Amino acid sequence: MASLLDASKPRINCSMLSQHIGRGVCFVGRVEKVHPTGKMFSVSDGEGKSATVELNEPLEEELSGIVEVIGMVSSKGVITSTTYNILREDKGIPFDLELYNEALKVIHDFPQYYPFEVAASG
Repeated sequence: MASLLDASKPRINCSMLSQHIGRGVCFVGRVEKVHPTGKMFSVSDGEGKSATVELNEPLEEELSGIVEVIGMVSSKGVITSTTYNILREDKGIPFDLELYNEALKVIHDFPQYYPFEVAASG
């Protein structure tokens, strides 16, 4: 069985969470608040809506800015993170979450051109 990191994952925003319960996803958002335990944080998407991300282990680094989270969506709409990447905003070029959100809409409106669901070969 392939791990979540090996499998293809759709990129989603907050409004798509309920459609992906029990599935692996990729979520990009801005860190809004880190829980004092370091095992949970909230992120906002390009529409300004918030999602909660749970971690298996407490954070070992300061978390801020834009992050890409790979994880599973729980029945409560929480993303249980397998891994995350901090997207550095180097060279004074900020990441445009609103534009990213528009790209997500195009990807999901035209799945025939962006086939992220790959059939498992057996």
